Amino acid sequence: MSTRVERFLAHLDGLSGGVEPQFWPIESTAPGHHGVTAIGYQDMLEEGLLIGVTYGLSLARQELWRLGRPELSISVRSDDPAWVLAIAYLAEQLRHDCPFRYGDTINFGEPVAAGSALDGFVVFAPLAFDPDDARVDVGDDLPIVIVGMYPTYAIEREYIAENGLEAFWKLEWDPYDIARRPAV
Repeated sequence: MSTRVERFLAHLDGLSGGVEPQFWPIESTAPGHHGVTAIGYQDMLEEGLLIGVTYGLSLARQELWRLGRPELSISVRSDDPAWVLAIAYLAEQLRHDCPFRYGDTINFGEPVAAGSALDGFVVFAPLAFDPDDARVDVGDDLPIVIVGMYPTYAIEREYIAENGLEAFWKLEWDPYDIARRPAV
């Protein structure tokens, strides 16, 4: 019988096309809680694309999580692991406070990585995983649901708060581009 984490990693391995992941553990800042692991895949779907996924957020419990427990993902044109580490940091820090629902915005408080002015995120469906691949049965009462984290500017998060995620998503912008200009 495989463990929960083994099932999750086997699922990711099946999607990776043989690309070997890198792992970065993030220690828990809360006593009695598990840490979060950042998992990064360079050049998995296309050359120059970094795909990151967390593991550990879904070990927490929130009343709002009724259909699945989230793990975070990011897809950016970069080779800087800071993007993957940033979502793992947010998963560890916000696991009891943020439900990571579509449309939720998060202020990172500073540029996420060197060479980019993007300083926060919006949560939506992941680009790197189709809906079936974003649901992972790990043997728990609820599956893991992989959600996408999209780097944003403060002005874009304000726009989302005022106009909604759908209006933002329809604007002209490249979700993979870490050097893009604000869409609004």
